[in-house]
Amino acid sequence: MKKLQKGDQKLLNAWAFFDWANSVYTLTIASSIFPLFYGFIYPNKEELIGFFQLKPTVLVSAVTAFTFLVVAFLSPLLSGIADYVGNKKIFMKIFCYIGSIGCIGLFWFSKEYINLSMLFYFMGLIGYWGSLVFYNSYLPDIAFPEQQDKISAKGFSLGYMGSVILLVINLVMVMSVEGEAALTMMRYSFITVGLWWIIFSQYTFYILPKGVSTGHKVTKAVLFNGFKELKEVWKELKQNKRLKRYLNAFFVFSMAVQTIMLMAVYFGEKEIAWANNDEKTMGLIASILVIQVVAILGAFLTSRASAKFGNIKTLIVINAFWMFLCFYAYFMITPVQFYIAAGMVGFVMGGVQSLARSTYSKFLPETEDTTSYFSFYDVAEKIGIVIGMTIFAIVDQVSTMRNAILFLFVFFFIGIILLFRVPKEEVSE
Repeated sequence: MKKLQKGDQKLLNAWAFFDWANSVYTLTIASSIFPLFYGFIYPNKEELIGFFQLKPTVLVSAVTAFTFLVVAFLSPLLSGIADYVGNKKIFMKIFCYIGSIGCIGLFWFSKEYINLSMLFYFMGLIGYWGSLVFYNSYLPDIAFPEQQDKISAKGFSLGYMGSVILLVINLVMVMSVEGEAALTMMRYSFITVGLWWIIFSQYTFYILPKGVSTGHKVTKAVLFNGFKELKEVWKELKQNKRLKRYLNAFFVFSMAVQTIMLMAVYFGEKEIAWANNDEKTMGLIASILVIQVVAILGAFLTSRASAKFGNIKTLIVINAFWMFLCFYAYFMITPVQFYIAAGMVGFVMGGVQSLARSTYSKFLPETEDTTSYFSFYDVAEKIGIVIGMTIFAIVDQVSTMRNAILFLFVFFFIGIILLFRVPKEEVSE
């Protein structure tokens, strides 16, 4: 196939289409069907399970935090190799397939083999987030700065649309039956996610280039090259005040955003006063659909707002909105209140993710070593999530999930303060 040039619309669309393929994981596994399934498997939120005898929600938080810790370690290791041999696409594929197989493996999830079952959950999670390291790093390679906000938002929008389509199919499957049969349909929905992910990612893999080819082969000497590259990126960041200060702000507010997104449905499943299981199932899935539909609009409006007011100012407003949501979530009890929260979350969820990614890409210095810079970005994000999920799990274990959600307010507040310190223009130190 003829190599497409940077900025080519076909290349940009193929990159964005990967969101269509992989976002079904975040919606069905991370945000809706699996949390519901997990809640039905463990109806008693105070039950102690697993090797360390943790609450069910705390066990999920702990496994999630551990997964992000693994991703934080693997990202520089693999990105260093990818940069050296000039083939980041192969690692993107590997993580994609690991994640897809993990989703399919959740079909056999059971209380009797909870440790093995959580391994499949771990595989899906590490596959999704590991592939994003290399997916995100393609953005400055395939798009010019003036294209990046728009194509980043388009990727998230495609992801929301694709994931909503599959979720509706899964919803019809689950709601067409009752009792244990509904749980079986949930298991089949995990298989549909894995297959969707594998099949639709093939177009992206076909169009995207391998990377910046160097002709080098992997040797033992370059195995830890990624960590050396991170060290070099850190040195360069010290000389770039705007990029360094933005990354500090991103590290703080992202840990809160991702923690809320990963635990929101578990919160709704355990803390909202649903009339019965049928209302809970319909209510939670309906709220997720609301989030996805509103997120499409949110991502679009955020892109427009950033073009008019600037990325940093827009991020400050979005973070203030997240602060309000933390307070609101602490007091909500009824399903209607939960639906309102879902709409508000959707409005700022897509916007903050899309804009955070494109802002970082815009602030990068001129370099062909984009993988290392985005590896640093992803490591910062993953370590932040580890901290956020760990704090959430500790507060949940010793207190309640409500207190855990409320505590995240602090991170958004600090994030806003740090965003105010980001210079308007690039400044060297």
